[in-house]
Amino acid sequence: MKKTTKLKSMIQRKDLAFLMEAHNGLSAKIAEEAGFEGIWGSGLSISASLGVRDNNEASWTQVLDVVEYMSDATQIPILLDGDTGYGNFNNMRRLVKKLEQREVAGVCIEDKIFPKTNSFLRGEAQPLADMDEFCGKIKAGLDARSDDDFCIVARVEALIAGWGLQEALKRAEAYRKAGATAILMHSKISRADEIFAFMKEWGDRCPVVIVPTKYYATPTQEFADHGVSTVIWANHLMRSAVTAMQQTAKTIFEDKSLINVEDKVASVKEVFRLQNDQELEEAEKKYFQSNNNVHAIILAASRGKELGELTLNKPKALLEVNGKPLLKQAIDKIKDHGMNDISVIRGYKKDSFPQLGCEYIDNDQYEKTGELSSLYLAKNKIDGETLIAYGDIAFRGHILNLLNESTSDITIVVDANTTRRDDQYTGDYVTTSNKYNKSFVEENSRLLKTKLATKNQAEFEVHGEWIGMLKANAKGSTILKNSLDELSKTPHFHEMKMGDLFNFMIERDVNIGVCYIEGQWMDVDNFKDFEKVQVF
Repeated sequence: MKKTTKLKSMIQRKDLAFLMEAHNGLSAKIAEEAGFEGIWGSGLSISASLGVRDNNEASWTQVLDVVEYMSDATQIPILLDGDTGYGNFNNMRRLVKKLEQREVAGVCIEDKIFPKTNSFLRGEAQPLADMDEFCGKIKAGLDARSDDDFCIVARVEALIAGWGLQEALKRAEAYRKAGATAILMHSKISRADEIFAFMKEWGDRCPVVIVPTKYYATPTQEFADHGVSTVIWANHLMRSAVTAMQQTAKTIFEDKSLINVEDKVASVKEVFRLQNDQELEEAEKKYFQSNNNVHAIILAASRGKELGELTLNKPKALLEVNGKPLLKQAIDKIKDHGMNDISVIRGYKKDSFPQLGCEYIDNDQYEKTGELSSLYLAKNKIDGETLIAYGDIAFRGHILNLLNESTSDITIVVDANTTRRDDQYTGDYVTTSNKYNKSFVEENSRLLKTKLATKNQAEFEVHGEWIGMLKANAKGSTILKNSLDELSKTPHFHEMKMGDLFNFMIERDVNIGVCYIEGQWMDVDNFKDFEKVQVF
């Protein structure tokens, strides 16, 4: 269930619900582990944690930063104390959009003037917002939300300001009609009399939220008996933290030692647990350590005759794009993803290749052989996880992330957008088990056939173009090596290309996964490509 739906269900159900104050990611996690179903992102507590007053001295973007950490740390919904909405209706619209982006479930706004002052400080001297203007602010927030379950709670300050019950009822009814999910009725006297008087007149028009900070001695059952929907424990984690920190600081200062506090505070191990360090440890095993063992092989032996004089003295893999050779760009991206064991198969003008932090393997027969012959020279590098790529392509680095996320033994990258190619273009066209669909991410698509041809000559429904990049896990690398060994014994092996290897494996029921992209790469086959790639 979405966080927004959770919060809305809590507020609207018949049983009394409770929200616990939190003011940062750690306190939010503690509130969740204590068993609370939801969190109150207290304006007072967040301001206090930042060392400023609860008078809008912390900007709304600073509050947003804090609540984002709270949201990331927890699975339960957060209702943010949004003060007055930080301005007029336009500020309110932007606030709602930004809260939704951070998976915050709702916001509570109060009918006071921006900048506000805390309700318990000279509340009777604080002016209230114009009722119609505040209703407009509620409607603006509702219109700005993309999720109908995102909650907007209207906080009525009439009792705090001393304007009386009738004004509180009038404002609450106006805010209800404007579309508020619930009404927060606030009071600062030490008994719940004002709240209960309001509830008697209000009935069950819409849910009512209360904050019993001042009338804390009232038995909780009485709130339920009077029809209250939700109780907010508004600032007690912050206040308890203040007491504990003051006592600890005082003891350490006076003792000039930790001996009297060490067994009274949380262990460092417990802090690590609350920070979810275990998840990072598991992620390191999956992502960081495994990448150190990934071998990358780049095929860069050909000249690129179609480029004429551009490749007279150097291969096309060394053509400069925006001041940097294509090969250098590829190596940098691969290394940025933690893969440092890189082998480059070179052939044409092999002595022109500079030192790029890679190993070079020479294919001196490059003019008489195809891609598989080059790859076969690096067969011993196909071990464990292996990345194989053409050396004449420019690509966005996130494609490597997509390959890392694949669960297939062998995964190839396919561009689903073939419209940029004219009918005469010869490419590595493919057909797959599931045609790419923008509305979902296809995780189970596999390669059925590939052919180096024009679209019209492919003899199958073209679903995309292989861009010249694949990745294999340990099992997939073994399959690749074994397939290369078998093909190397055939008479025409020296003429074969990567597509021949794919089709060979498909015929032997090897599942080759497909990672779809749309654009985000370019190859350099001719002068037109070379011009276009300069602005890639």
